[in-house]
Amino acid sequence: MKVFALILFVLMYVLMIGWPKHRPLYALGVAAIFLVSGIMPFSALPSAINWNVLMMIAGTMIIVDYFIDSQMPNLLADLLLEKAKNVMWVTIFMSLFAGIISAFIDNVATVLMVAPVGLAICKKLKINPVGMILSIAVSSNLQGAATLVGDTTSIMLGDYANMNFMNFFWMLGRPGIFFAVELGALATVPVMMILFRKDKDAVSSTSRTPVKDFVPTVMLVLMVVALITASFIPNTPATINGIICCTLAVLTIVIDIARTHSSANALKSVKNLDFETLGLLTGLFVVIGGLTEIGIIDDFAGFIAKAGGSNIFLLYTIIVWGSVLISAFVDNIPYVATMLPVLTGVTTALGIEPYLLYFGLLSGATLGGNITPVGASANIAAVGLLRKEGYEVSFPAFMRIGVPYTLVAVLMGYLYIWFVWG
Repeated sequence: MKVFALILFVLMYVLMIGWPKHRPLYALGVAAIFLVSGIMPFSALPSAINWNVLMMIAGTMIIVDYFIDSQMPNLLADLLLEKAKNVMWVTIFMSLFAGIISAFIDNVATVLMVAPVGLAICKKLKINPVGMILSIAVSSNLQGAATLVGDTTSIMLGDYANMNFMNFFWMLGRPGIFFAVELGALATVPVMMILFRKDKDAVSSTSRTPVKDFVPTVMLVLMVVALITASFIPNTPATINGIICCTLAVLTIVIDIARTHSSANALKSVKNLDFETLGLLTGLFVVIGGLTEIGIIDDFAGFIAKAGGSNIFLLYTIIVWGSVLISAFVDNIPYVATMLPVLTGVTTALGIEPYLLYFGLLSGATLGGNITPVGASANIAAVGLLRKEGYEVSFPAFMRIGVPYTLVAVLMGYLYIWFVWG
């Protein structure tokens, strides 16, 4: 059964790479086969689907639709164009801006909030938005590992290792993983300068777009504050972020209907939901859940842990780069959940502190998703936004940005963590 599951998994990715327009159908199709064949038990289906991510995307998309109509992204674009020298620096500023936000809220929410500003800039400059939006996505993925509240995997590590918010900055008398992530982020600036070296057209803004409605902007700010606040509250529901986003989306709709006495805007926002992205994510959650249920994720985790033997440096190296490779194709949440107890057992047997391997796992698993367009939920959301604008993103087009970005960022974090914690 494991061989059959692996064949289907590989076939799904081959189809996604070769014929990317129908990615949701491939993922949902393989998910259906997993369910019918028993690879993924129906009883485990509700827990396999990450309802928190789906609710976050749906709720944020509705608010973002109002946000775009309010013209606020155009005003922010005008302000940024006043400060930047050329298109290349606009892209770099937008990426770094997304990274800063993503250190404190979920990567998907970051992309859905920042990408509309990038799209507005590209429309004003009449340039292809693919490079800028993908850079925003990969930058948000990178910074997710910087703090305890930046990504689900960070929250998982904090809970498992009993780490608090400040431990990501300073722990046991040594600087934490935050600085590894920031070094990686700084190292990506030269990468972006090379990738977008031809985008030297000067930019300017002669006027500032008037904003029609500030309510969507207020709702997005409230969402950021609420998501950060919720991360510090213990024992919250697993879907708390999704609940926050959907609640604020409903509130946005209610306020709009009360003010306009019409449901036209609300219906338009719901209709504009990216159901293809939601379908693709749902399918992938079920497929990865099936691989986890059948034991394939456990097999990979055990193989990686055993491959290093008693050589700490070799083990650390395999953990980091093996996590990068696996997370390029497999959701990092079940992978990290599987690997944490494995690494605890290995380090206990070797008589060493586990933090070197914990931080290596987190950096590799978080950044590995940047290699492919389906390696992280934020990437899928970004590609979905571009598809709605009429731009199809192929695997090679995404990897042109994702691979060099990932390799440089991971390498900097890899060296930093080893020299500080090795």
